[in-house]
Amino acid sequence: MMGAGKTTVGRMLARRLKRPFYDSDHEIERRCGVRIPLIFDIEGEAGFRAREAQVIADLCALQGIVLATGGGVVLAQENRRQLAAHGNVVYLHARPGYLWQRVRHDRNRPLLATPDPQKRLEDLYAERDPLYRETADIVLDTGKQSVQILVKDLLACLEAPCKLSA
Repeated sequence: MMGAGKTTVGRMLARRLKRPFYDSDHEIERRCGVRIPLIFDIEGEAGFRAREAQVIADLCALQGIVLATGGGVVLAQENRRQLAAHGNVVYLHARPGYLWQRVRHDRNRPLLATPDPQKRLEDLYAERDPLYRETADIVLDTGKQSVQILVKDLLACLEAPCKLSA
């Protein structure tokens, strides 16, 4: 989910593993030359999701990387299949209230540009949580622990697979 710490944890994990790091949202912005909210404004969510699917397919073809994806990547079955087939999928789980505290002032979240963004976030969580759990090899509760602790726990799970879940 947005605000769970995917990019921050992914970057640190990649450094620890000495692997290249990619963020699919940043890759979309790099390829398009514009920010994601503008893509949503011009092409709508469907246009963005088509671009996202292409980037996911391209990045999944790479070997030995750490990839952070956008929160909505799980909406497309083909994306879920690609991710599951090409590596360990980690779900950084956080409750909607915690996510809301982290993203409430972020204006780069087009899906929250609604009259009631907190309710929208809760609805997105309800829709996506089962898909994340279905796809994930590891479920890690982000809670309030530091990024360093999250990465340490994640490295332990990657060495001996586990499900750390709330």
